[in-house]
Amino acid sequence: MSSIEHELTRSYTADAEGYTAQAIEPTESRLDNPPNYEVYWEDGDSENPRLWPLWYKGVTIVTMSLGATVVSLNSTLYTSGIPGLEKDFHISKFVGLLGVFTYLLGMAGGTIFFAPLSEIVGRRPVYLGSMSMFLILVLPSALAQKIEAILISRFFGGFFGSAVMGNSPASVNDIVSDRHRAMAFGIWSIGPSNGPVYGPIIGGFVYQYLDWRWTNWLVLIIGGIVLALMCFVKETYAPAILRKRVKRLERETGHSQWWTRYDSGEVLSTRVKNGLTRPFLMLATEPICIFWDLYVAIIYGALYLCFVAYPIAFQTQRGWSPGLGGLAFVGIGIGVLLTIASEPLFRKVINLHQRDPETGEVIPEAMAIVVVFGAILLAVGQLWFAWTCQPSIHWIFPILAGVPFGIGNSCVFIYANNYMARSYGIYTASALSGNMFFRSLMGACLPLAGPSMYATMGLNWASTLLGLVEAVCVLIPVVFYFYGHRIRKASPMIQAMKTT
Repeated sequence: MSSIEHELTRSYTADAEGYTAQAIEPTESRLDNPPNYEVYWEDGDSENPRLWPLWYKGVTIVTMSLGATVVSLNSTLYTSGIPGLEKDFHISKFVGLLGVFTYLLGMAGGTIFFAPLSEIVGRRPVYLGSMSMFLILVLPSALAQKIEAILISRFFGGFFGSAVMGNSPASVNDIVSDRHRAMAFGIWSIGPSNGPVYGPIIGGFVYQYLDWRWTNWLVLIIGGIVLALMCFVKETYAPAILRKRVKRLERETGHSQWWTRYDSGEVLSTRVKNGLTRPFLMLATEPICIFWDLYVAIIYGALYLCFVAYPIAFQTQRGWSPGLGGLAFVGIGIGVLLTIASEPLFRKVINLHQRDPETGEVIPEAMAIVVVFGAILLAVGQLWFAWTCQPSIHWIFPILAGVPFGIGNSCVFIYANNYMARSYGIYTASALSGNMFFRSLMGACLPLAGPSMYATMGLNWASTLLGLVEAVCVLIPVVFYFYGHRIRKASPMIQAMKTT
């Protein structure tokens, strides 16, 4: 072997989640490839995302957060301008709400496509291409002369926007260790968790003082800045980086035998087929995905119902302006920020749990205790709002109900995602794409039923029903807290990953 070949083959390898683990001997090839041509991470390898400088990891996480913020902001910023759409296009509120439905429906479909695609070609090209298309598709909504143009463009905008929304948690998982994953997810989630909340707050004033079209121009301006930042973020997906290194070595050495532990021996068409079917396979066969996805979808649907309930409670019943009505969501936003600020406390609670004897890391079930805590507060906040939202009670009380509701939502999203990331490693994007698929469908459908539900049952009893459903669903994270280790052991995919 040449000196460059020897240097590479004696280096360090990456485990299923991209960690740098010392390998005294090269790992055995599962494909009968020459062991001396296996490409590893080198000791102190600057291309290893887990070894990037702290400041660059921070830039990457913030950029991913901003990208997800723009996409989630566009989903609810639109709702503030629905009265303007009703006036300009002479449509009903139901037709106006179809813009939320088509957007989230597009996100549901897109995440199933882009998540596995990022595991085939890498995260970065998917981000740059999809974000560019997302911004282009904002233009038809801003310039539309018919409601149909808005509904169609929002569907495809949601489709391409889902790439950033669904894959950015996987990018965070790519670059952080177990010890700092919850904190990193917490920082990342500041944007996307608050994005739906920022929408009505910002959109209310934009619509009141400018026009509903400016809600689209605002997304385009912010999104353009984020796209520029994304151009400076490097690839985070370890298999994609090592495969690129293989191609470079093939050119430099003239040998075609270089390989990585992530190679499956499949042709590209087979890899694409397996990648696109993996999220559906996980949705159908992985109990972790099935139950966590169902639970998060219910919680996400309840959040989007707030964008129907709050305008009724504060604008219709109390006569607030669109701008002031948007400020009613401040309580939820404060709750989300309190969750982020409490991450060190949650981390201490998590670290009190037993560690996996094989890895020495805290078991994923430790994350479920924070989800249980959030799930309880979520139900409390919903029931609190249900019986304080009538005009006879001071407005501060239903707004304060948003604080535990916001804490609960963010605890569920952050730590449920954390649990899945800890469980599925390099297939995090596929696992979380199923999560986003379910929750986007729920978020798309429930707001359409919301006006009828609140009109039939009344704001109090409809909100009470939601609170009771959320209370019953607390059982799901409780079951994972006590029995999650057994569920993981029964997962063929997780067990197969341990052997790679």
